[in-house]
Amino acid sequence: MINEPQEEQAALHPHIRSFVVRAGRMSVAQTRAIETLFPLFGLEYKTQTLDVSSVFDRDAPLVLEIGFGMGDTTAEIAAQQPQFNFLAIDVHPPGVGNLLKLIQERQLTNVKVMQHDAVEIVQNMIAENSLHGIHIYFPDPWPKARHHKRRLIQPPFVALLTSRLAAGSYFHCATDWEHYAEQMLEVLSAEPKLENTSTGFVERPDWRTETKFERRGLKLGHGVWDLVFRRRAEKPE
Repeated sequence: MINEPQEEQAALHPHIRSFVVRAGRMSVAQTRAIETLFPLFGLEYKTQTLDVSSVFDRDAPLVLEIGFGMGDTTAEIAAQQPQFNFLAIDVHPPGVGNLLKLIQERQLTNVKVMQHDAVEIVQNMIAENSLHGIHIYFPDPWPKARHHKRRLIQPPFVALLTSRLAAGSYFHCATDWEHYAEQMLEVLSAEPKLENTSTGFVERPDWRTETKFERRGLKLGHGVWDLVFRRRAEKPE
């Protein structure tokens, strides 16, 4: 197991989980996909650093996605960007099954799926300075004030994620909840190893395809906020 700095361990373990695993209705296809395709495209959680080149059977920059929903956007991005490897994490079985099915249907060779707590995966399986990018799209907004502590974008987790980014690599978040967008901007801006690529929010980057729910919301006049930060280069001592 990786020996993390004591302050990082204290801040993140045990941690307040940002998710609740809901039963959800599983389709026959999703159930079958988990049973038959997870051994092909899925990775089990382990308390040891992930050997990325071995897992993907090639050397390519790694992008981490946390909370992929039903996986449609993940599959589309991976299809459009075959030069990158994608490690996609979610805990909800229907989405996991659906993404596995999409990987097979689209014959994607650059996506691996994990069904586990993202904080533990990042702590124990992702090496420092190893990620090309991080995607966190439309995480649970936990809209009630008493639940804001459960939001994924919090200073300790952002610091941990930033430590896994290589210098110059990007951290991209998106949400359709304005209050959460403001919190994301505040938390990311306060992380000293990150710098905003804009003066605030940005237009949706080309690589983030719109979801059907996002398009529906935009037609109804709902807002969507994107943030793209980059890991600062280390200053020479």
